[in-house]
Amino acid sequence: MATQAARLDSGQARSLYLHGAVGRGKSWLLDGFFQALPHTHKRRLHFHDFFAHLHQGMFEHRHQDDALACTLDQMLEACQVLCFDEFHVHDIGDAMLITRLFQALFARRIFVLVTSNYAPEGLLPNPLYHQRFKPVISLINSQMQVLQVDGEQDYRSLPNAASQQRFTQGHYLCPGSPQQRQALRLPSLGEVSIPLQVGKRELQARLIRQDTVGFDFAQLCAQPTAVIDYLELARRFDHWILDGLPCLEQCSIAEQQRFINLVDVLYDQDKHLVLIGAAPLDESLQGMASDLARTRSRLGQLRQIG
Repeated sequence: MATQAARLDSGQARSLYLHGAVGRGKSWLLDGFFQALPHTHKRRLHFHDFFAHLHQGMFEHRHQDDALACTLDQMLEACQVLCFDEFHVHDIGDAMLITRLFQALFARRIFVLVTSNYAPEGLLPNPLYHQRFKPVISLINSQMQVLQVDGEQDYRSLPNAASQQRFTQGHYLCPGSPQQRQALRLPSLGEVSIPLQVGKRELQARLIRQDTVGFDFAQLCAQPTAVIDYLELARRFDHWILDGLPCLEQCSIAEQQRFINLVDVLYDQDKHLVLIGAAPLDESLQGMASDLARTRSRLGQLRQIG
């Protein structure tokens, strides 16, 4: 990484792709690299956030000859160094856009640093679509230096590993008894749903109070919500209560993925979360979605009661 940083000014730096298991220090390395760079034209973004706004921008510029180029001009301006945290691909529609995105970034000679839980060959693992994503994998391997960040220790599991984060000050309640809720002075979630407009979508909340919002799992994750909805909600509310977490293995893959995306957004945006489920956390987080390991690691930092 130091070698590529030294080459940035000459324009000879090779982009970097860091991959490894959850909690091995990839984001820490990315943050250190980013902070050490003297460049002012640099951006550090969570991939969820960037990609949601990329979709939105391309819709706004859909009548232009090259909607992607117009959107990147608007989003990146004079950016020379672009750092993506938590890069992953599971949807073939996203995969096709990611192909164009990476081609455009490399054509603009932007230095790209990516962290991911997956080696390039492990992206879009669905056998129905993986073959169609191989051009991107080849592009990553040819244009980027691929480095594995590995080790035995999950640093997120260490005591005080993230004591300054608001997210890690949150709680997981099981089974969410009245006594547990009262001990945390949780506001009661109303029996009547409260309509909440998010973009063009109307969601049903159970609580809205200043910077606090409460939802049932079914209201937020069993409905066709999207990352852009979670990002908008995260901009408006700092404190979250999510009630009724089921055992995820009983949910559809789509519901599991929405929950994963929601936790990613709340973690990335450092929001305070109280999550309430009927079963112990480890039992609730069993499922088939491929990114659940990251979700287990992140929610494992919550203070568990019950």
